[in-house]
Amino acid sequence: MAKTKEPTEDLLLRIVAAHKSGEGYKTISKCFEVPVATVQSIIKKYKTYHTVKNLRGRGRKPKVTPVLARRIVREVKKNPRITTKAILMNLGSAGGNISRQTVQRTLHTAGFHGRRPRRTPLLQIRHTKARLAFANAHLDKEEDFWSSVLWSDETKIELFGHNDVAFIWRKKGEAFNPKNTIPTVKHGGGNLMFWECFSAGGPGNLITVKSTMKKEQYIKILNNNIRQSAEKLDLGHQWTFQHDSKSGEETVSRQKH
Repeated sequence: MAKTKEPTEDLLLRIVAAHKSGEGYKTISKCFEVPVATVQSIIKKYKTYHTVKNLRGRGRKPKVTPVLARRIVREVKKNPRITTKAILMNLGSAGGNISRQTVQRTLHTAGFHGRRPRRTPLLQIRHTKARLAFANAHLDKEEDFWSSVLWSDETKIELFGHNDVAFIWRKKGEAFNPKNTIPTVKHGGGNLMFWECFSAGGPGNLITVKSTMKKEQYIKILNNNIRQSAEKLDLGHQWTFQHDSKSGEETVSRQKH
């Protein structure tokens, strides 16, 4: 059955005015082409509340109460990787008959959205301290300095033996919160690895590492690709190479040609 159009406030006021002038329900119904039952309802509401406007609390009540909404949010705060299905299971009877879509809308309202977790290196405390020291030491460097830096990196196509695409619930600005990331490791597992270098001007050489990276192989890759990439990227006669093997522990060294 199609939903009937709701009378405008102007029409409601005219119906009330007609009633006040002494017109009967049937006459008003015929005049404004509104069912008699509707006219009766409008007049009754006006006599009770002295208004024709919609009353607060009118309409269907939400299935998710504030208490239930807070519980749903607590679930994702405890475990950002939890699914809506698992949330419903954890809620049990407290969740009533709400759907997964309702859980999702509740989380969106609270500012949580499903996102792919960022993949970040698995860092120990010493790595974190070294990176912070590196950042502080180079905090005042000019933009020209960073434009002349050639960076290197090693990348694996698998993480801990799997490539599953996971999603996490997080708020805006929390992408790099440790609980919202997937830690990665550089070596082990027999995974395909790539070595690459790049600067502010673009990518340098990209090399496939066909076995576990050894010291000799790493030195060979550097000898064969660093200067070649610097020339390709037009870094000039004086540039800086920052390699990734020490996760930021190495001091930037100036290379002169």
